[in-house]
Amino acid sequence: MSAPTGIDELLERVRAGFTRVGPREAYEASRAGALLVDIRYQALRDRDGLIPGALVVERNELEWRLDPQGSHRAPEADSHDLQVVVICNEGYASSLAAVSLHALGLHRATDLTGGFQAWKSAGLPVTEPSSDTR
Repeated sequence: MSAPTGIDELLERVRAGFTRVGPREAYEASRAGALLVDIRYQALRDRDGLIPGALVVERNELEWRLDPQGSHRAPEADSHDLQVVVICNEGYASSLAAVSLHALGLHRATDLTGGFQAWKSAGLPVTEPSSDTR
């Protein structure tokens, strides 16, 4: 029996299967038709705001909402050739989510290095949270 794999090793292994993108690349990809998918949980979205135009899908629903063959898919998930950029808060959970999308045949799925925090730090568009959630 082999030794268990730790999360750092697992992340390194799954990230080797696709090219991650930085904030500017993700922004340009979205302008060219890529689907940005925000998997952060509600409290983080309320605290930090949203990326305009990003599809918000809780992580536990991601595969059901993005499977082009699925009965619960989002309207945007219409092709296995869809370019998807998964965004979490800091760029860890999104890597695991992207590899899961690859397993569903979404071969152009990737994730945002540094997550939402890197996007915001890069000065890219963010819809500020409403004042009643702060």
